[in-house]
Amino acid sequence: TGAAIRAFGILKESPGKGQSVEVEVSEIEVFGEADPDNYPLQKKGHSLEFLRETGHLRARTNTFGAVFRVRNILSEAVHEFFQGQGFLWVHTPVITASDCEGAGELFTVTCLNLENLPKKDNGAIDFSQDFFGKRTFLTVSGQLEAEFLSMSLGNVYTFGPTFRAEDSNTSRHLSEFWMIEPEIAFADLKDDMDLAEDFFHALCLKVLEKGEKELAFLEKQYKTISVKELEHLTKKPFAHITYTEAVRELEMAQEKFEFPVRWGLDLQSEHERYLTDKVFKGPVIVTDYPKEIKAFYMRLNPDEKTVAAMDVLVPKIGEIIGGSQREERLEILKERMHQMGVPIENLDW
Repeated sequence: TGAAIRAFGILKESPGKGQSVEVEVSEIEVFGEADPDNYPLQKKGHSLEFLRETGHLRARTNTFGAVFRVRNILSEAVHEFFQGQGFLWVHTPVITASDCEGAGELFTVTCLNLENLPKKDNGAIDFSQDFFGKRTFLTVSGQLEAEFLSMSLGNVYTFGPTFRAEDSNTSRHLSEFWMIEPEIAFADLKDDMDLAEDFFHALCLKVLEKGEKELAFLEKQYKTISVKELEHLTKKPFAHITYTEAVRELEMAQEKFEFPVRWGLDLQSEHERYLTDKVFKGPVIVTDYPKEIKAFYMRLNPDEKTVAAMDVLVPKIGEIIGGSQREERLEILKERMHQMGVPIENLDW
């Protein structure tokens, strides 16, 4: 176990159960040995918690092997979908001076001596002495750059690493993940929703087509994974409901929720799963959220209480895609930034 070998032999039909072929080995060449007393992986199932401690070896397990192959299939499908739709893949900076989400949950990047940080008279760190002459961060989104690129190049998309310094240890928020961000020129919220639905269906179909073995293995290992349910998602059109209607539906629910339901509060995972699993029994798009709980760049609706935003919710998970129509009216955009305390100078060109 753990050794690197090369086997020579004849590939032939297998009489054994659970395998169609086997190798009748005539010679084995050992490239690298592993001490069986110290090699951490054994011929048994290991918990995900244990495998987190052996990151350099976990790809050798069936579970992580399947996960990485599925990620590869999905990554290929992302490019195939957007390229097929005429989108241009653009590369946006990983290091940035802006917080285009306006949430303030950023990882700072610095070359300053942490043992002897330069300070201003008021005691704040003097980032003017840093590498870029200002404070810089790991990107939370490539959206800002993608927006102006779409105004020159037409429809574009980004696909790369994103970082969020959110104080959360749940599956809902990750500190590092890969995000896909399309920007559609001259489009509205309906165009955004149509693209999200087509994109989701395309990815599901591709992984069902090319990841059959991986999905079959993962389905046996984890109760939350169901190939039949995934197939169902590819055939079922998305339901549509406004945030206001969703809140009304949740308020009438017989179920007891851990988090309160009230107009103006963000929907939690338990609320989203109730809508998908109990009410609609399938994917649903929730639109027109209160402006106070959404980003400043989302287009203000005529009621001036909500914005043209949408979240795609799917069973067992909740939100899987978020999007919006962008606010193109400069004065309204500036006013929204002022209301939400977003410094205009940090995003000005």
